[in-house]
Amino acid sequence: MTGAPKPVEAGLYFVSTPIGAARDITLRALDILAGADVLAAEDTRSLRHLMSIHGLQPGERPLWAYHDHNGERMRPRILAALAEGRSVAYASEAGTPLVADPGYQLGRAAIAAGYPVFAAPGASAVLAALAVSGLPTDRFLFAGFAPPARAARRRWLSDLARVPATLVLYESPKRIQELLEDLVPIFGMDRRAALCRELTKRFEEVMRAPLGELAERLAGQPVRGEIVLVVDRAPVADAAPEEVEAALRAAMATMTVRDAAATVAEALGLPRRAVYQAALKLEGG
Repeated sequence: MTGAPKPVEAGLYFVSTPIGAARDITLRALDILAGADVLAAEDTRSLRHLMSIHGLQPGERPLWAYHDHNGERMRPRILAALAEGRSVAYASEAGTPLVADPGYQLGRAAIAAGYPVFAAPGASAVLAALAVSGLPTDRFLFAGFAPPARAARRRWLSDLARVPATLVLYESPKRIQELLEDLVPIFGMDRRAALCRELTKRFEEVMRAPLGELAERLAGQPVRGEIVLVVDRAPVADAAPEEVEAALRAAMATMTVRDAAATVAEALGLPRRAVYQAALKLEGG
């Protein structure tokens, strides 16, 4: 970049950074990093390196680390800078701030205190994985990281199994095999998925296959790099009309028609509107 940086309006800016390729940064993000009064980052070394690649330097400006381990101590310091009318740019280590990132409490505190909060959107591993997965994108749920303990992970997956949306999960290379082994019995071995590794980086790889095949392919194989797992939505259940009617009658004995329809639709994986219409017929009959 050339010329003096333009002043940045006072407020807190969440600046998205590349998840791999350094050129995947927006011109607006560079403008904010060049002109903000205060810089904050999940990893200050990563931000210094990224800025250097694009010809930027912090100079005499403060560059503060803000992460999970020092958030309570650093938030008042950042809020004080905002109170002085300064602009603060916060960058995650990679990707969009607040997505599997410690920026949430900072944003919430700034909003509660009445300071302007802005987003400088850009790279996101969630959206990049959806784009290359080949799976439906009209409705999706970002579920983040699965619990590390097996029992908790299985309960967590059971809650997600019937969600009528494409699921996006993060996982470490050390635990991806365990996650797949738990997904197969809970989601079914034929549920379509895409395992995306090292997105936008030199060794980017996307494996598109049913969950059972992915689990077999990775069994005993060392996996490296950042991983995003995209899993197809739950299939529409093929419940018999008699099963739906019986479930509705049982639910309507203790619930309103609307609540009973919602409960049965979720339990059987059926469209809520259709089940509600069936419930109204039973009530009228």
